[in-house]
Amino acid sequence: MSKILLVDGYNITFRSYYALPDLTRSDGLPTGALHGWIKAMWKLEDLEQPDIIAVFFDEGGSDRHLAILPDYKANRDETPEALEQQVPLIRELTSLLGYPVRSQRGIEADDLIGSAARILGEQGHEVVIVSADKDLAQCVGGNVTQLLPAPTANPRIGWRKLDAEGVTEKFGVAPELVVDYLALIGDTSDNIPGLKGCGPKTAAKWLNEFGSLENTIANAADIKPPRFREQLPAFADDLRRNVKLVTLDTSFDCGQIERAPVEMRKLVDFLELMEMKQSADQAYERYGLGLG
Repeated sequence: MSKILLVDGYNITFRSYYALPDLTRSDGLPTGALHGWIKAMWKLEDLEQPDIIAVFFDEGGSDRHLAILPDYKANRDETPEALEQQVPLIRELTSLLGYPVRSQRGIEADDLIGSAARILGEQGHEVVIVSADKDLAQCVGGNVTQLLPAPTANPRIGWRKLDAEGVTEKFGVAPELVVDYLALIGDTSDNIPGLKGCGPKTAAKWLNEFGSLENTIANAADIKPPRFREQLPAFADDLRRNVKLVTLDTSFDCGQIERAPVEMRKLVDFLELMEMKQSADQAYERYGLGLG
């Protein structure tokens, strides 16, 4: 069985962009995210020693999420133009490194990652989801773990891997309760409103006491603090909507995920075209391939 990393492309792309200064090619083309991306991918190779790295990107909005909540992610700022220019180049670089790239228009990358994690996990592979996205913690368990990138605000913390116990330690609930937990507290980054006044500790306390969101709603008369006893039933439909929003759809077929050979000539040509000489030199050292 193989060790397979499933990388949340945009999550790591944004982190790469903000982790480095505004580097540019001599003609002004932004390249900072490209520099950060290849460093991150090589860091993952060295850290995890995987057999395969597959990268998943969003492509347009998520049809199913927008059908449930038209304002889904409506609060997000526009992608910086300098990063927008680099996204197609990052996808090209990813393929040149031999990593399969997966995306489907109208389907969120998280759903594709969840689908791949389910299928590959069932096949017995060791699966590592690489993302800081809280939604993906619901996939953790058995031979599926989640690798959190180092926080941009405090990179010295380093990369952190979560198994089921790690998820429980981080969120206060087990992976199977992450959906109910996120439904209660909401997700400001996705514009999903939670139950007003319900924070992470309160949500975890209820779910561990009552076992699920539905049981929490059913026991609203006994909820503490008492101010939530009327609020919970009144907002029950919104909370159930949130469950639909944060539950991953893992029914997609992501095709065969296999690593392709590194196209050394094309890779070096690309890196030199982007004026990434240091990365080109490192590519020679890392892959040890001639220019055939």
